This record gives sequence, structure tokens and C-alpha cells, in this order.
Amino acid sequence: MFVLVGLGNPGEKYSLNRHNIGFMLADSFATAYHFPPFKIKFSAAVCEGTIGKHKVILCKPMSYMNLSGQSVKDLIRFYKIPTSQTYVVHDDLDLAPGQIKLKLAGGNGGHNGLASLDQHIGKDYWRVRLGIGHPGRPLAHPDIVTQYVLSNFSNQDKKWLSQVLGVITQEADSLFGADPGVWLTKVFQNLKI
Repeated sequence: MFVLVGLGNPGEKYSLNRHNIGFMLADSFATAYHFPPFKIKFSAAVCEGTIGKHKVILCKPMSYMNLSGQSVKDLIRFYKIPTSQTYVVHDDLDLAPGQIKLKLAGGNGGHNGLASLDQHIGKDYWRVRLGIGHPGRPLAHPDIVTQYVLSNFSNQDKKWLSQVLGVITQEADSLFGADPGVWLTKVFQNLKI
């Protein structure tokens, strides 16, 4: 069994924010693979289903981004899912819009959601990094960065966003338990951005 954690903030006002790209991907998986409706468990919206040959739990922590770690810890402990089978999808300011990277373990890069996860479950989980770009380099004021991640994707962004979410969803089966290079190759072969 695998778990895919989409990071984001609960509530309608945040639903289209750049910071909620993890929630968006979890929703895309749930729709495409006909998962049952999300139910609240472990302070998270959770549902279980099958993607290809893999049993997968989708998780959207409802405790806000900065406190995501506790609900994920409770979920993976209950289901006895090792962190090596835990995939966390999050926005990444350091990657260009639409760029995708996959990495096992590592630092949190200043991402508060990852910092919370690191504190509660350690660092040995998969990070699916989805680039959202940066509001200004080299030294954007922290308030500008916060405003940027908590603002909605622009109409121009929605073109690449739809394609990225669609291609990742299409290739979801090869994400779980496979060589990350194989999954990334399949994703990049189908992206047109």
C-alpha cells in the first residue's frame, strides 16, 4: 500500500492557490481513478482506491499547511505504511512553473509543510516537487513570497497547470514502487510545455 499526500490549505478561499497544487493533484487522482468520496480521518480528507495494480490512500491534511505532519503521522502509523511508500506532493518556488522533480528524502527548502512532515515522520519520504515559479529573484521580501503562494494561479498558469496535473495523473501507476527515472521519463515524454 502507498499513500499520496497532497499538501495545501483547507477551505474554498484557498482552493485555487499556488500553495494548493498538492490538493489539486490528489483530487485529480481521485477523479481519474474513481476513488470513493474523501472522508475526514486523522484530521485529513482521506480516500482509498486502486491505481493500476497499487492500492493507494489519498490524503489531504485539513490542519493547514504548516501543521500537516501530525495528520500524516497518524495515518501512516494506523495503516503501517513505511515512509518509503509515502509520496508528498507540494509546490516548489525554486522550480520554474510546470517543472517536476521527484526526490527521496532531503531538506525542506524553507517549505513549512515539509518542515512539519520532517518533524513528525522524519525525512525519508518521496517529495513530488511541482514548480510554481518565484515572484522575484534574488531577494523577494518574505511577505511578497507569502502573498504569491497564497494567490490563485493566473489564467496563463492554468494552461501548463492543467497539462502537468493531467500527465502526472495519467502516469500515476508508474509513480508507485517504480524507478523514479522511469516515471519522470514517461511524464516528460507526454508534457508539451
